[in-house]
Amino acid sequence: MTQTTTAAILHGMSLPPDQPPPEKPKLSAEERRIRQADRLTTIRLRMAIGRELDERGITTPAAIGETFGMPAAEATKLLRGHQWREGDVALLQAAAARLGLPTGAMPKAMDDTDRP
Repeated sequence: MTQTTTAAILHGMSLPPDQPPPEKPKLSAEERRIRQADRLTTIRLRMAIGRELDERGITTPAAIGETFGMPAAEATKLLRGHQWREGDVALLQAAAARLGLPTGAMPKAMDDTDRP
């Protein structure tokens, strides 16, 4: 496929100039709060899991996938996720449990309850 063909295909997929892009649905305050809490939990779990994997010398994607019981690409994507995805918290908690890490309550230093 040439660049001209690719550009023509992509141009054909755009909206007509007189039509505005569709509005994104707004999240409620409660949904935003839940998503923010999930983001913090995923960051904390990723850090704890990454530290544990490093301490055990598990560094290759294949070894990480084997440790988590999932394909290497999926395990790598889970640990390096830059975008929030529903279900990541549960997958990270399962991975942490397989490593013997606590998954319920975070240590006090990582807990965000000491905010006013």
